[in-house]
Amino acid sequence: MPGIHFYEPRDGHRLPHCPLKAIVAPRPIGWISTVDAAGHVNLAPYSFFNLVCESPPILYFASKGVKDSVRNVRATGEFVANLATRSLADAMNTSSISAPPEVSEMELAGLAAESCRLVKAPRVASAPAAFECKAISVTEIHDAAGDPTNWFMVMGQIVGVHINRQFLRDGLFDTVAAQAIARCGYRGFYSGVADMFEMRRPAETSAVSKEALPSSGR
Repeated sequence: MPGIHFYEPRDGHRLPHCPLKAIVAPRPIGWISTVDAAGHVNLAPYSFFNLVCESPPILYFASKGVKDSVRNVRATGEFVANLATRSLADAMNTSSISAPPEVSEMELAGLAAESCRLVKAPRVASAPAAFECKAISVTEIHDAAGDPTNWFMVMGQIVGVHINRQFLRDGLFDTVAAQAIARCGYRGFYSGVADMFEMRRPAETSAVSKEALPSSGR
């Protein structure tokens, strides 16, 4: 039926499944590798993940509950964000398994580990790119009423970047060639970067004549 479906999240969405994660999509995958205090490697994907700012370069991932990734970051202050791609999608999915801390999801997924330069956690060797990160904060998210949510946001500053030269074209990272994947909501929907288009920003206001600007109504 035409029209707008409106709901307040606190009252329920009245749909077969919650639409939020399908609407806010695609969302890049934070494929996070960490080690615990004993040196056990953990690898897990997080779809609540993104770059926050460029200078300094800071990213975040969010976890429902204190999973091994969050626990390990708290213990070591470090983590690695690996780029998940179409060719690595099955391995990424395998690494989402709930396993004991002493079991390496990287090994379960048949992935080779590569040592990092500035952090102790390894990176996924076959990932086209990986970010070595130093933790800035691990914070439990509170709602508008100030109540805890059991969701934890990890902020990290990128201190080292690994890029497979195979995916550099004239000095630019080729996102299409890498085929980065992203989460599109519901039980298991993903998308892959298959094409891109370019749009240049409009000229700055200072470079545009006042006559070309729309009237402010004054």
